[in-house]
Amino acid sequence: MLEDRRLEVLRAIVEDFVLSNEPVGSKALAERHNLGVSPATVRNDMSALEEEGYITQPHTSAGRIPTDKGYRLFVDRLSGVKPLSRAERRAIQSFLEGAVDLDDVVRRSVRLLAQLTRQVAVVQYPSLSSSSVRHIEVVTLGPRRMLMVMITDTGRVEQRIIDSLTPVDDEIAGELRSALNCALAGQRLADAPEVVATLPDQARPELRPCLATMTGAVLESLVERPEERLAMAGTANLTRASVDFADSLRSILEALEEQVVLMKLIGSARETGTVTVRIGRETDVDALRTTAVVATGYGRGPFALGGMGVVGPMRMDYPWTMAAVRAVAKYVGELLGAD
Repeated sequence: MLEDRRLEVLRAIVEDFVLSNEPVGSKALAERHNLGVSPATVRNDMSALEEEGYITQPHTSAGRIPTDKGYRLFVDRLSGVKPLSRAERRAIQSFLEGAVDLDDVVRRSVRLLAQLTRQVAVVQYPSLSSSSVRHIEVVTLGPRRMLMVMITDTGRVEQRIIDSLTPVDDEIAGELRSALNCALAGQRLADAPEVVATLPDQARPELRPCLATMTGAVLESLVERPEERLAMAGTANLTRASVDFADSLRSILEALEEQVVLMKLIGSARETGTVTVRIGRETDVDALRTTAVVATGYGRGPFALGGMGVVGPMRMDYPWTMAAVRAVAKYVGELLGAD
């Protein structure tokens, strides 16, 4: 266990380095922070922190900078989530409440996160498997063609054009709509396969071929439509911190283009209200070893409908970034939970 004073020295080093991007010396720390000890004592504490692997000296004559391990300890032990002001919370709420549909909510959220944190922001669309059916609409497009529209409780819309083996008219479309809604309205999509499996057998014989086709389309929507949809904004913010990435900026940009990588970083947030921070090699993505990822889940209850977060340099303002991510997620969850 580090002594309390050394923890305060580490806190001061992290805070000064985040602001200045310059190695921090013992004299500067003693002058700028009320540590209650002499520069010589600060130097001893810095030496101990360096031996423990929490800070490092980039050049022989330079001060110290935090390591991945040092940032980790700072996040875990020394930093609290910085509270947002009433004006900041009101601004976030006002910006998001102007959204007209799910796509607009996601677009606004990702832009807002990028602007607030000056990092790369990523927002996952609500997972289909975590959503419930609100309504299914069936519309005839021709003698043997129909349009099925499935609307989830999160506002997500899935559409599918279906070719029928038998003729269809508005009356048949109405029966199909009624059967599907009676069975699925309010049901979690994860439970849909079991619910729809027996629907055709329960229908009148003339309707069974069409209903079998429709239930097949519902299942195909879940299987074939990728639920891991993402929105990203603020990539240009990385250039502001290019000095933090040295020669790794290109590989970071390439990694961020890979949806699988982003889903691994953001989509793994399974709980609402809990902010996770992965620093450096904790991302388990070699190209992102010089970055940090702050993420959380959003939704209407304890379990997340989707994840959101930011990717930036390890030299970031963690308390503010964590607060911003959590606040935006809170309002998005409230929006999607509103009737």
